[in-house]
Amino acid sequence: MADSDLSLGDHGDVVAQVTNTLARIGLLAAATSTFDEAVVGAVKAFQQERGFTVTGIISGTTLRALEDARWKLGDRVLSLQSKSLMRGDDVTALQNRLSQMGFDCGKVDGFYGPKTESALKEFQKSVGTKVDGTCGPATVMALLRLVKTVSGGAPTGLREDAMRVGRGPALANKTIVLDPSSEDSDAEIAFDIAQRLEGRLIALGVAVFLTRSATKKPTDSERITLANSLNTDLLISIHTDNYKNESAQGIATYYYGSEHHGVHSVVGERFATLVQREITARSDLLNCRTHAKSWDLLRLTKAPAVRIDLGYLSNPGDAKRLADPVFRETIVESLMIAIQRLYLSAESDAKTGTLKISDLRRAGLRSQ
Repeated sequence: MADSDLSLGDHGDVVAQVTNTLARIGLLAAATSTFDEAVVGAVKAFQQERGFTVTGIISGTTLRALEDARWKLGDRVLSLQSKSLMRGDDVTALQNRLSQMGFDCGKVDGFYGPKTESALKEFQKSVGTKVDGTCGPATVMALLRLVKTVSGGAPTGLREDAMRVGRGPALANKTIVLDPSSEDSDAEIAFDIAQRLEGRLIALGVAVFLTRSATKKPTDSERITLANSLNTDLLISIHTDNYKNESAQGIATYYYGSEHHGVHSVVGERFATLVQREITARSDLLNCRTHAKSWDLLRLTKAPAVRIDLGYLSNPGDAKRLADPVFRETIVESLMIAIQRLYLSAESDAKTGTLKISDLRRAGLRSQ
């Protein structure tokens, strides 16, 4: 892996490896060892396809995704490894096929872990092949034959939503992880909003965990590990945005989804939509909509995870709003209502922008 980002003008073995993958998946005419304009275009197309921020620059995240893209189902034998889990598009394809047939391999994340092995063994048992948890040629052929006969809803999404409903509407039995940004530009804003939200949630009986303290700057991997070590119901990642043009403004929310792989988090998408609607209904932030992304924090966190970009600090209007404590309280109230609406049944839900925190107390949706 490259020690630093790769961009226009770079050259060498890593560039050659990257362009070989881009050529193999049909985004580049031929491999080259020079990062030229054609490579920039191919990288942008790949990033767009995978739900990444489109920059034309190969960061660590894009490089790992390109490494995953090298593998198609059947290219290699897949099995549970003791030291480092196998990962790649072939694992994602396997998880997708197993999920479509009703075998629970958990979140489709592209890692061959214990849950994927268990689901594969159940599949092998059901079709009468050798039950060893190894996806070799015989298992791949069985998968290809049978998946064509299966139709219906997406079991992973249905299962995720059923778990949400099963946890009930009360917030008192929920565990929520708040993930404030550590970037120098917005660390104070994000942490302040997270602390305000933490206090409100604790008052309603929620078990709340912050991924960082006022001074700690954990990596994405450490944040994911913390969330996955808890019985987390929801992860909320709080950020702002910046852009070279100060006219860029507004709020956007992101949930796990990949059009390329045909997967997305049903609960994550619902919560992102609720957040977007509540905040834009209660403030004058421009609605920049919800978006599916396959960033590691969204993809690898087992619980539904949503990232919220609360405006652009590069925009004078947004920056002024975010500096105002009263506005931050409006954001917190909006998030509180969005969280509660996520767990309410459709018939108990209310119109966007109408619920208040006092309504939750009167409804008994808190610890007593």
